[in-house]
Amino acid sequence: MSTLTHAGTRRYTGAGTSAARLVSGPLALVFLSEFCALTCFYLLLSATPVYAAAGGGSAGAGLVTGALLLGTVLAELAAPVLMSRYGYRALLAAGAVLLGVPALALLPGGPLAVIAAVSVVRGLGFGLCTVVTGAFTAVLLPPERRGEGLGLFGVVACVPGVVALPSGVWLAGHYGFALVVAMAAAAALVPLAAVPWLPGAAGRRAAGARADAGQPAPLLASLRRGGQLRPFVIFAASTVAAGVVVSFLPLAGGVSGSIAAAGLFAQALTATVGRWWAGRYGDRHGHARLLIPGLAIASAGMAAMIWLASPAAVIAGMCVFGLGFGITQNATFVLMIDRMPASGAGTASALWNLAYDAGYGAGPAAFGLFAGHTGYPAAFALTGVLMLAVLPAARRESAAGTAAADVTARSGR
Repeated sequence: MSTLTHAGTRRYTGAGTSAARLVSGPLALVFLSEFCALTCFYLLLSATPVYAAAGGGSAGAGLVTGALLLGTVLAELAAPVLMSRYGYRALLAAGAVLLGVPALALLPGGPLAVIAAVSVVRGLGFGLCTVVTGAFTAVLLPPERRGEGLGLFGVVACVPGVVALPSGVWLAGHYGFALVVAMAAAAALVPLAAVPWLPGAAGRRAAGARADAGQPAPLLASLRRGGQLRPFVIFAASTVAAGVVVSFLPLAGGVSGSIAAAGLFAQALTATVGRWWAGRYGDRHGHARLLIPGLAIASAGMAAMIWLASPAAVIAGMCVFGLGFGITQNATFVLMIDRMPASGAGTASALWNLAYDAGYGAGPAAFGLFAGHTGYPAAFALTGVLMLAVLPAARRESAAGTAAADVTARSGR
């Protein structure tokens, strides 16, 4: 079985990592597509629940968010088979249309059932876009710089969350929800212009491997083989904490709105830095060895939240958590990509995104139950402790990566 290369278990020299060009023309278009899809997603992620709550209360707000997540997960489960059958380009185009066009049905005064149905369809489109752009990125990057390139991909993905997420509510409040809908729909359709310039089924520009080949196994079956399970579980444990932070920090007693906003901004910023740094370091020294430090750093950041009454502790804790989360994000993504055959980048991307959404959804649901009994500070700290439950898996990954790197180093002498 020909794999995409095992960057997580190889050592690269500085000269080797600088020889290959990192961002090609097609890859720049993939980055643009991801940026626009996420801009559409985040513009309406914050504004639509507010709009739905006006007619359906808090239950309506929760329903549309849950519907969006449902569609996203369904798309991630189906994406590998669909990409194998129809190709990356067709799925990216379909995802852009499903994400953007149905948003135009979100008219003022519309019934809650329509908003929920539109959210499901938009979730399907968003899931397809994120899986396909992740797969395209993996195969278009030079293998010896894949970690760094995926880190850069993470930087591109982070910017819409920082800018568009708060902008959606602000624009809706000042200029009306219809403007936000129009902007989101327009952003979602930008990838359609990029599709003709991306490698097709007959192209082999993706690092010498076909992007649109192969007959993948069902997604959950792929999780149980090829070394995917441990990185999946490690990343899901990290996203549990990330979902908790985003959902509950603004609600925690003793944390003002301005401090919560500053903490979430700091978390997003340091996560971006962590992803980029982890990619560069992992390409040179191995990605598996970053899992234990990433988990430990993220857990320490959550532990600092026990002092919620201290603004300095909240900001510092979010900075530390974001850094560890970013490191874990990139290291697990590279490991999962590298362990797939050359035609399986889409499956690896779907698995990684599924871990993201599963943890992001399960974390807040469980946290709400604990916080009611323990209070927010203890519940935040407990979340950090629970992240450490996957340390044995991270230790095995790190040991395996170090052993493989030693074998590679000896064979190269």
